[in-house]
Parts: sequence; C-alpha cells; structure tokens
Amino acid sequence: METGTAADAIRRAGEAIKDATCILFTSGAGLGVDSGLPDFRGTEGFWRAYPPMAKLGLQFHMTSNPKWFRTDPEFAWGFFGHRYNLYSSAVPHEGYHIMKRWAEEVSARPHNNSFFVFTSNVDGQYIKAGFPQEQLLECHGSIHHLQCLKPSRCTKSCLWQASTPGAAEDSSTALGITVDPDTFRAVGTLPSCPHCHGLARPNILMFGDSDWISDRWDEQQERYERFYKRLRTGPQRLVVIEVGAGEGVPTVRNEGESMSSRFDGTFIRINPRDTAIPKRSKAILIPMGGLAALQAIDEVYRQL
Repeated sequence: METGTAADAIRRAGEAIKDATCILFTSGAGLGVDSGLPDFRGTEGFWRAYPPMAKLGLQFHMTSNPKWFRTDPEFAWGFFGHRYNLYSSAVPHEGYHIMKRWAEEVSARPHNNSFFVFTSNVDGQYIKAGFPQEQLLECHGSIHHLQCLKPSRCTKSCLWQASTPGAAEDSSTALGITVDPDTFRAVGTLPSCPHCHGLARPNILMFGDSDWISDRWDEQQERYERFYKRLRTGPQRLVVIEVGAGEGVPTVRNEGESMSSRFDGTFIRINPRDTAIPKRSKAILIPMGGLAALQAIDEVYRQL
C-alpha cells in the first residue's frame, strides 16, 4: 500500500466506488501496458516498439495513416498486422477483471444506472476480459474489424469482423498475416475485401482518415447516449475511473472530465505521468500504473 497522499487517494477512490450507483470506465493505451502492450508514449517509445520506423524517421501519427495502404500496402499491413497479432495474443491483466467485478456489483445495487466503457484502445481487451459489447464504446474503432480500403467504390457492406477477441481458436493467425520481424513489412497475401476483392484495412480511425467507416461506432454511440440519458433521469452517484489516458490525443481525458463535471461525479485519474487533474473536490489523482492502482483500490474497497 502506498503511503501519505497516495494512500489517501486510494482510500477515497475505494469509498467512492463502494457508494456508486453507476460507473464510467475510460481508458487509453496505458491500461494495456501491464498486459505487455506498448503505449507508444512519445516518439522514443514508439521507436523502441518499432525500430524500423526510427530508421525512417516516422512517428506514430505519421505511420498510423491510411495513405500507406494506398502507396505501400506491405508497409501498412506490416505495422497493423504486427499490432493485430500482438493484441490478439495478449491476455487481459487482473485489472480488467477487477473493473468488471466492480461493474457487476454496482449494477446489482438498488437505483443503479449500471456502467459503460469509453476507450480509445483498439485492442479488444475489454471484450476478451468479458465486458459486454453492448456497454462499450471504442472511439477509435477496433483492429478486430476490417473494412474495404475504398468503400465509396464497393457496392455492398464494406465492414466485417475479422476475429473475435478471446475466441477459442487461435485468433492471432485468423488473418494469416505474416510480418518480417526485421523490416516489419508484411509478406505474402494481404487481407482483401470479400465483396470487391480489393485491399482491406483495419476499421481503425487513423490520422488524416476520410474513409473510415463509422457504422460500428455509430451503434456504440447510440447506446452510450442512452446511458447518458439514464443518468439525467435523477440524482446519481457517478464515478468515472480513467486509466492510462495520455494528453497527446486527449479524447478520453476530455470525455471523462466532462461527464464527471456534468453529473457532479467523482473523477479518478490513474496515470503515473500525465498527472494534471480538474480543480474539483471530487477529483482524485493516483499517480501509479494501471494494474497496481486498481489492485490497491480493490484492496481498500473489499475492506469497506
């Protein structure tokens, strides 16, 4: 257990969750670090994960761009194929299961409004950990779904599921993507659209992306809006738990701060680096890694 200020923050977080009638979980790439996934923090972090990009001088926002699928598909699928294989084989750490237990226990309380997950992660780890898809919003899409590279030229539905996170079969090879470990370029046959047979790409919102098909996001957003409307029906004790969301792309941070402010909820930020928090009495900072912080909060929570 942490001492001093951190111990007090952990205690306050546990008490808030114990008293909650609804929870909004928000998260960025930092949540997956304890499962062995890279968070691409800063240029140096990205280059450590993908050394060939350092030689090319490419940063994450330059690499995660749909233009590569048009100009150099082997390069594009090398990067995203490696991520697909990595995410598919990753096992959710205990922190996911701790959050799921909190969600289930809050959902069983009288006068509850259940829970929802808002994440920028495309790795499918929440689904693999057993969270219901109906209570999940993946604001940047999912690497486990593919779409046609040129949806405007494809006459049928251009979005399909490539694999199911956590399925019994070896989903790490479901797409059959082979990536050269030295060059990070894809070799062999690349994924194709089942309708027009043109090149496929992940259904992930990339930088400078005008062809992203938002159908899945639209459905998730509709369910999230229903969750929001339920919160407006009466007094709620909302707790927002944010894990590993950085300042580089602040979508997740902004959403959690906004929701907690709008409903006068408790806001818990778990982040060892980007530690600024809203100037509100109900804002709690726990400057630790995701797994360690969730375990520490759960220890307090179980004793209340």
